[in-house]
Order: sequence, then C-alpha cells, then structure tokens
Amino acid sequence: MAQTIVSNANQTVLEAVAPHYWEQACTELMKNDRIMRKLIPKFGSGFLMTRGDPFVTLARSIVGQQISVSAAQAVWDRVVLASKKKVNPKNILALTVEELRAAGLSGRKVEYIQDLAEHFISGRLHANQWQEMDDESVIKELSEIRGIGRWTAEMFLIFNLTRPNILPLDDIGLIKAISLSYFSGEPVSRHEAREVAANWAPWRTVATWYLWRSIDPIPVEY
Repeated sequence: MAQTIVSNANQTVLEAVAPHYWEQACTELMKNDRIMRKLIPKFGSGFLMTRGDPFVTLARSIVGQQISVSAAQAVWDRVVLASKKKVNPKNILALTVEELRAAGLSGRKVEYIQDLAEHFISGRLHANQWQEMDDESVIKELSEIRGIGRWTAEMFLIFNLTRPNILPLDDIGLIKAISLSYFSGEPVSRHEAREVAANWAPWRTVATWYLWRSIDPIPVEY
C-alpha cells in the first residue's frame, strides 16, 4: 500500500509506504474491538508515515509539545524557512536564539532544540542502533536529552521507528479520542485508557493513529 504525498515544508514529493504490519493490524483490530470496526473503514485509505530522519522527527516533536497540530505545523513551517529549507543539527545551531524565537518557538523550546542538535553533532546518541534496541531502551536514551520526556520519545517510536505497540498515555489527543469514542465524552483516567487499550495489543500504535484521526482528519506527522 503506497501513496505519493507532497511535503508542505519543502514541496518535495515523497513516496509513502505503509508499515509492513499495517494491514494485519487493521484486520485484527476490527475483529477484536467494536469501535475500531467503525473507525478503520472510515479512515481506511491512510496509514502511519515516517520521514525517516531521526533529527527531524525529534525536532518536530519538540515543536509540537503542548500545542495543537495546526499550530505546531505553522511553527514548524517557519523553522524550515529559517533553516533554509533544510532542518538538520548544523543549520539549527547556525540560527540565533532570536531567529528561532521569531519562528514561534518559546525560549524553553529553543533551548531544547539546540540541545537536541548538539547531542546529534557530538555523537552522544546511538542513533544507528535504535532500530535494534527495544522500546524502553530507546525511551531511556532519548529522555537524557533536555526537553525530551516519555511523550516525545514515544512519538519518536511511533513516527520514526514505526513500532507497532506504543500507547502514549500522556497524549492529550489520544485521551480525548478515547473519551469521545469509548466513554461518550466523559473524563477518562489513565487506568481506564490503559484498560481500553489492552484490547488493541499488539497493535496499540495503529489504534492510536486511528483515534487521532477520529478527532482530526488530517494525519498526525512528526
């Protein structure tokens, strides 16, 4: 399953391919969960996409912390322009604090994205080993970077490494979607969300992606 997309940031045409497990996951989720049986056909033409660049995925996750998807995209587009349409550690560190702030980043997020760039340039990260490392080991290493906590690390596992069974319980959008789809809009605790998600294993990433789509038809990307 593949489709051609155009990146808003740099107008580069990309060929996107679904994760190898996507079709099997959708089949099993629809079989095991009544809500997924409705959601997946509704948004069945899409799938999780990765940009393949670890730095870009992590930088986008930092930009997206605690703001809406649309606001995060607007800020990211300005960061891309400031970086001469090539976001990489070298170009980020070449920008001044003022330039990054002008793009829409808070002072704290400027510190975070600069620290991220320094980690990549210094070689302190084992980026070439992440594919082979288990989920918790990747989360532990990423959490040593300023501004990257469990939520950001989980976004990386989903959007860069496309791990199939990630459940980001700190994600406001996921909790909202579970509330609307499973609890008629009533508040949902982490425990209740985890209980609902037990029915999705080992495809919790896929279920999360469809629940995100249920509240925002534009696919989430990092």
